[in-house]
Parts: sequence; structure tokens; C-alpha cells
Amino acid sequence: MLWGVGLAAPRSCVADLSRNRSLSLGWCAGPEEPPPALYGGEIVAFPLRGRGGTMAALGSDSWWKKTLYLTGGALLAAAAYLLHELLAIRKEQELDSKDAIILHQFSRPNNGVPSLSPFCLKMETYLRMADLPYQNYFDGKLSPQGKMPWIEYNHKKVSGTEFIIDFLEEKLGVNLNKHLGPHERAVSRAVTKMVEEHFYWTLAYCQWVENLHETQKMVSLFGPFSDLLKWILCHLTKGIVKREMYGHGIGRFSEEEMYTLMEKDMRTLAGLLGDKKYIMGPNVSTVDATVFGHLAQAMWTLPGTRPERLIKGELINLAMYCERIRRKFWPEWHHDDDNTLYESEESSEASKTYSPLQDFSFYSRTETFDEEGNSISQTPDTDYTGHSLFDSDVDMDEYRDHEQCK
Repeated sequence: MLWGVGLAAPRSCVADLSRNRSLSLGWCAGPEEPPPALYGGEIVAFPLRGRGGTMAALGSDSWWKKTLYLTGGALLAAAAYLLHELLAIRKEQELDSKDAIILHQFSRPNNGVPSLSPFCLKMETYLRMADLPYQNYFDGKLSPQGKMPWIEYNHKKVSGTEFIIDFLEEKLGVNLNKHLGPHERAVSRAVTKMVEEHFYWTLAYCQWVENLHETQKMVSLFGPFSDLLKWILCHLTKGIVKREMYGHGIGRFSEEEMYTLMEKDMRTLAGLLGDKKYIMGPNVSTVDATVFGHLAQAMWTLPGTRPERLIKGELINLAMYCERIRRKFWPEWHHDDDNTLYESEESSEASKTYSPLQDFSFYSRTETFDEEGNSISQTPDTDYTGHSLFDSDVDMDEYRDHEQCK
């Protein structure tokens, strides 16, 4: 009897990995969020009925084709097994979400950025802005609704960043928008929807279609055949993104038209921000977590692309905005390719002592400690080095010289 091997994910899909010649994938994903090259599930085997046997199923093909089909099937089955072992849920770790926020998200990439997912970065940044202790859990498992990220709190599971924030506000009494009036709240929501329902898709295209080769380098996978698995996962994600963009409608336009839409969104954000510290004024609000989670992708994960050139060139106020949030809420986040144009000389030197991003650990911004365990004081308008986070920190003379050289 002829057998097939596949990967059954925790959603309505099966990836057929070794039915002789085929490699097909059926996936049902929503806008928040197509899995960026990380999948979890179970390996299943199923009989292929109505075939007389392996050799009969191969028909009259020559012996070298038969050998190729069998070898390919075996390799794909081995890849499926390795994928299951690498991405399976860490069942040995018992999660206790009693009075603790467990944040499920995709694994850290290997380029120093916390996440290649704008929504995961948004959610973790929000938790830091609200000063809520949380524990990361990088299991790759989607929520019951098929979303990522999602949280567990007191054994209740909540997915979708908007619903997570509403849930935390209700249960824990936090509210980053309490200083906003009705008009500002309306503007904040409108900006959030523009970013998440429009700007996001152009970023996804840039990450997983046009710039796939560079994104593949950032994906973190270890173990045997990791390069092969990354290639497979990234190209599967590329197909998912293109299909979902077409269903959304934005994917029906040409590449140039999509980048025109992206540039309009970025210019809108730059005009809205102006010379303010945050999107809605001098105080941080929920919309800043959303905007930062998306702009950070253009700033640090898309080297050499049009959005990176735009944010680090003409729309420099967005670059300074990203740096300001990173230095205040992500003191341990250090990028090897940092552009010191947006930092003072002293803060650039101090960045060399940043600790690496942690995987499984509780985080709270209320009390920060140095490597020796000594407490470090931190005011609302300074980072952990004591430097101010206002625009005046940026060396504008150096920037003007840089622009004149262009």
C-alpha cells in the first residue's frame, strides 16, 4: 500500500509533504497574522487507496525517475519529522498563568530585532509601555482562533491584539489612552486601522515577497537541515502572503502601485507625528505601540529597500521616533547595524553594553538592574543610561552634513 506523509497544523490545513511528486499546502489565515515562516502541528501518515503498490503507482516511469520520487518522498518525510521536532510545543514546561501574563509569539529572529511580526512587536511593546510584567513563550502555536500573538491570563486565552489590550484594561485597570479626549481617541483608532489594515500588507509584501532572501537570513531555526527548512518555510509563507494579499485586494495592484500606497501611508504618519514626541502628543498612548511595531520593520528588517531608504532619509522624524521608543522601552535591544546618525555619541558607546534579548524570562520595566544586580534609576524622559529621549538628542548638524553630501 502506498502511504503519504503530511503536517497537520492546529488549524484547518494539511501540508502534503511526501505523496511521491507533490508538495501542496492548504491554509486558512486571517489578517492578524499570517505566520511568518513558523508552523506547529503533528505529523500524520495516510494511505493512498486505489493504488496497486509503490512501483505500480509510479507507472511506466524509468527506473531513475522511480528512484528520484522515492528519494524525494523520504527526504520530505524526514524534513517533516525534523520540522515537528523543532517546532513542537515544549510540553515539558507546565504553564501557570495564575495572575501572570503569558505572551505567546513567534521566536526571536537572529538579527537582534525582537520580532519579524509587527503584531508581536506591537503587543510586547504595549506590555512594556503599560509596565505589565509578562513571560514570553515561543512555542509557535497559534491561538484557538488561529492568531498570533495571543496571551494567557488566569487560564483564560485571548487573541487579537485589540482584544488583548481591551482585556488587560478591564482586568488590570491599565489605560494608556486616559489622557486623550474623544477626538484624539477617534484619530488614534483611525490611525491604528490605517496601519494594521493597509500599511501592514505593503510591509508583508516587502518582507516576504520582494525581500524574501534577506528575511530568510533573519529567521531563527536550529538543528539539522535548518537552512533547507528555512527555505521551505519562507517560500511557503511567500505563497500565503501573496494569496492573502490578493484576497484583501491590495495584492491585485502592481508592485509600483503597492509601493506608492506604502509611501502615502508613511508620509501620513510623518505628517501626523510632525515634531511631537509621540503620535498623539507628549505622552505615549496605545497607537504608539501599533505604529512602532510596524515602522520598526521598515527601520531594522528591510535593508536596502524603499521603505528603509524613505524612513532613514526624507522621513527622518519617523526614524527618530523609532529610536526614541526603542531606547526607552527596549534598553536591551541592540542592533549590530545601528545607524549612529540618530543617536548621540555617548548613547552609541553605551549601547555596546546592552544585554541580549531574553527568551523565557519575566520582564518588568518598573525596576531595572545592571549586570551586577544594582538598581538603575529611570525617569519618564530618560533611558537607562540617563540620556534624554527628546528630539534635541539627535545631532542635527551631522544630519545636515549627511544630506549635503547627497
